[in-house]
Order: sequence, then C-alpha cells, then structure tokens
Amino acid sequence: MSIFFRALLITDVSSNQLLKYVCNSAYSSVRFKCRDVNVPKPGGGRSFRRIVNFPEKYTVKPLSVTNLAGRDPVSGRVVAKGIGGGIKHKYHWIDWIRDGPKEGPPILEEVIEVLSDGCRTADVALVAVGKKLKYILATENMKPGDILKTSRYIPRIPVRANEGDAYPLGALQIGTKVHCIEKYEGTGGLYVHAAGTYGTILRHVGTNVIVQLPSKQEFSFPQECVATVGRLSNILHGSTPIGSAQKNRELGNRPRSGLWQRKTGRHGRKIRPLPPLRVLGSPPPKPLSPISLTLDI
Repeated sequence: MSIFFRALLITDVSSNQLLKYVCNSAYSSVRFKCRDVNVPKPGGGRSFRRIVNFPEKYTVKPLSVTNLAGRDPVSGRVVAKGIGGGIKHKYHWIDWIRDGPKEGPPILEEVIEVLSDGCRTADVALVAVGKKLKYILATENMKPGDILKTSRYIPRIPVRANEGDAYPLGALQIGTKVHCIEKYEGTGGLYVHAAGTYGTILRHVGTNVIVQLPSKQEFSFPQECVATVGRLSNILHGSTPIGSAQKNRELGNRPRSGLWQRKTGRHGRKIRPLPPLRVLGSPPPKPLSPISLTLDI
C-alpha cells in the first residue's frame, strides 16, 4: 500500500472525496474510470432499437438501418435492456399524409403490391397515385389491383367508404373502423399503426368526432382530421406464439433472467376506470423563424 493511501486511512476523509480521488488519479485502472454522461431514457417515440438513414427526398427504395441494440447513439451506454441481435431488415418509408381535394370527386389510387416489413408489425402496400409511388399501411383484405379513394371533402350525408379509403372523420358513418388517424389536420396519420388494430367512431359532437382507440380510451378529434377506413393487416400477429428461443433472438430480443412472470389474475385484479375523454383542439403555434439583418455603412 502506498504512503498516500495510508495517510487517507489514518486521516478523517469522507468516502466521496476518496472516490473522487480514485476516479481522477493515475492509480485507478481503466475499468473504474468515472465519466459523467447524460444518458437519455427510453420513451417519447424513442425505442433505441434502430436508426433509419432517411434521404432528403421521399423514395420507395428500401432504406438501410443502423441497429442500436438498446444503446444511446451518442454515448454508447445501454439505455434499454433486452434489445440486441436479430435479422437486419430494410425499412419501407411510409407516406403518412393522405391528401385529397376539399371539393369535387376524390383522388383514385391503385394498389400495386402488398408486402411485409420487418421493421413494423403491419403489412405495407405500394400504391400508385398518378406518376407517383408511395407506401401506405395495408388493411386486412387489401390486395393488388384495388382502387382506393382519398378526399378531404365533408358532405352533408356521410359517405359509404370502402376498406383502404381515406376520408375526414366528419364524413364517415358512426361505427366505422378506422386507423392512421391524424391528430391535427394535415399532419399525417399518428394514431393506430399496430397490426390488427383499429379505432371505432362512436359519435359526432358539434365539430368534433369521438373515436375509441384500441386502448379503449376515447379521443375527441376535429372533424377535418383524415383517417383510413378498415382494420390493419396481419391480424394474427398478437395471437401467434413466437415458438422458440431462436426465433425470439431473430426478432432482436435478448434473453431475460427468467425471474419475471406475467400476472395471471389468479387472486383477482384491480378494476380501474378508463381515463376521461381527451379533447384534441387546435395545433400549437409554430415557433417564429429567426430573422437575420445586415447593416451597410
């Protein structure tokens, strides 16, 4: 033991001072070097599973991804456990905005191909609109050759929409199954993306439409928000067992400790009421862009 450490043991030194010295001194090994890193927490749309390399312009070409394995891309620290490995899939860029005319007949779109995407649970469909190609989420019975309609016109009488059509919520009948619901007008489908899920239109209240989401919670959307009609594809995804540990590793899930067990409700469970109705009003104002001024003297 060195003379300095003997002096530390004899004198009255707090543990925090000793730890600080060990971390910053040359006597500490590489393994125990301390480094303050602000590690983010998962949530808010970040799963730390992959990063998609998006180009500047929209394309239907499958995009390459960078797998993160649950690590923060900045610091490299593990943020989300249980993620790693798996088959590396290509990403199909979904065009979330189904834009159509506010007056006149709807736009016609033709389904070219329906294919599976390894980066999401629902299937995707390649759709042709004029001279443009784009990907959308496929519905339960969608097949190549189907003609889809897209419009933002709200008629006096509700329309009888077919599966895959996109209309404002105010133009659809009560009881219609919808998905890819916009939060605000023109922002693109934000709610209900998972395989086999759908929302149900319950009632019309003034200029808003009440929709029950798969979580049984009710949302009040403005009637101008566009939604796609029908139930999402791959409805057996939630009820299909993984089957083996090897298949679970191919999906990108690391093995668990085995101590966690799902609650079966054998001894009862708490019945909690659903959260209250959530009303989505006008979108928040956009931040002002900075203005640069020059002075010529």
